[in-house]
Amino acid sequence: MIRAISALRTPLLPLTLVVGGLIAFLSLQPTVMLLYGSITDAPLGRPGKLTLENYRTAYADPEIVGVILNSFVFAAGSALLSIVFAAAIAWVVVRTNAPGRRLFELITVVPNIMPPLLIAVAWTFLLNPSTGVINILVMRVFGLSAAPFDVYSLPGMIFVEGLILTPLAFLIIAAALRSMDPALEESARMSGSPHLKVVRRVTLPLVRPAILAAAILNFVRAIESFDTPAILALPARIDVLTSKIYKEALDAFPPNHNLAASYGMSLLAITLSLVYVYRVMIRRAERFATVTGKGFRPALIDLGGFRYLASAVAAGILVLLVVFPFLILVLTSLLPYFPMPLDEAMRLLTAKHYTTIVNDDRVWTAMGNSLFLAVAGPTLCMLLASVTAYITVKTTIAGRGIVEGLSFLPFAFPGTALGIGLLWAYVRFPIPIIATIWILLIGYITRFFPYGLRSMTATIVQIHRELEEASQISGGGFLVTFRKILLPLMKPGFLAGWILLATIFVREFSLSVFLYTPASEPIGPLLYHLWLDGLHGRMAALGVVVTLLCMGLVMVAMRLARPRE
Repeated sequence: MIRAISALRTPLLPLTLVVGGLIAFLSLQPTVMLLYGSITDAPLGRPGKLTLENYRTAYADPEIVGVILNSFVFAAGSALLSIVFAAAIAWVVVRTNAPGRRLFELITVVPNIMPPLLIAVAWTFLLNPSTGVINILVMRVFGLSAAPFDVYSLPGMIFVEGLILTPLAFLIIAAALRSMDPALEESARMSGSPHLKVVRRVTLPLVRPAILAAAILNFVRAIESFDTPAILALPARIDVLTSKIYKEALDAFPPNHNLAASYGMSLLAITLSLVYVYRVMIRRAERFATVTGKGFRPALIDLGGFRYLASAVAAGILVLLVVFPFLILVLTSLLPYFPMPLDEAMRLLTAKHYTTIVNDDRVWTAMGNSLFLAVAGPTLCMLLASVTAYITVKTTIAGRGIVEGLSFLPFAFPGTALGIGLLWAYVRFPIPIIATIWILLIGYITRFFPYGLRSMTATIVQIHRELEEASQISGGGFLVTFRKILLPLMKPGFLAGWILLATIFVREFSLSVFLYTPASEPIGPLLYHLWLDGLHGRMAALGVVVTLLCMGLVMVAMRLARPRE
């Protein structure tokens, strides 16, 4: 037995070196080159001297304090709003007998399917101070002379980003509520405490680590977000760090990639520190564990007549999350132009925008590019994640901790900063991949590899080692064991992770906008430029098609991830 195990582990050291080297190349090279770009005095692609002048220029700007303050207010407000929405829905869905809670749980994942760029655009159709549908209706009903809501503001940005981030917070908080032993709550109720007091004094303290972890994670996602700032901040001239990077790299003439890199390094330092705090909090969450070997099922709280109110609150949040954005996109895609008088809208519905995008070569090119990225990228990413998960979970080989740490570095890499880092990394690369679809493929795999690794880690940890040992006793080496035993057993997690990555790759924008060319343009930048060109009907029609495509992929993923009975 020992000899067989030794034979299996013989190739693991070189394999670990190869996998670790590849992950280090993918994650460290853009990091190092982003730093280099921020401390050199030469433009992109030219040799230069080291200097701190770019940082002096960046932080001598009198507007930089406002930019940083806007970034933190935007991120903190969005994270807080998402936690409030997510906690309310999670409590109703997981712990109460409110009617419709199963449907609420299903609908909550839909915003993860819609590209965030489209959600931001949808809310401009709804809350534009001059033409927004909601503003017009409220003004008519209440006889107001001015629009009550303005999406082109910092509160508007917080509202939209908070909605975008709610599904992730829901998944984290709902999982904590499901795994919590209800005995403590039951003891409190037997002592005479009312439901609200039990929630405040028992339930919330027990799920506090999950709430704080979700808040920090959503803060990171918000501060690195460019989708919402691209649609709302740039027109309103509200600068955040991601919009400053975009302006210096793509909107300025001539572009200043050095200054963009200095802003990118500042943003990367912020996100890295917060991701470190997030991982520390996840480890410390074990102190609050209430799941033991004793079987239990979380008890549902009977809200009596208030259960309909709870359902109404959850339904209202989901209307903001899903119904309003999707319906306004569908309506816009069917109108000859937008905005138009609401009284005429229903009489002038047309499918011409769908016909136009079907006959548009640019759309087909973008769809082809996104399809290639959504097939090749997840396949390569999941194969690498499978081997990495085996090394970090199933072995005790030296260096596996380093591999795991490098694997999660891209998790903290903002798309805008990574885009600038990749430009600096590959502009003088021996193989000419800059300005091709291959740099997009590398960028996607680099940034989203942690998502695939998380899926494979959760799957491989459930595979007992005795199956490997049986293969070893039969004379199977590592490659045979991995290919014939482990990969088939990891198939559900592999496929679920593959489809999750495919949906992300189809709708990715913040990284793509820095790396694409007209020949390699994917769907995300195309949607943005249709928006900038005022072709709202075409953009909405293409957005509806992409959303339905991603929805189909997610439904398949959920079916594959469901345990077999």
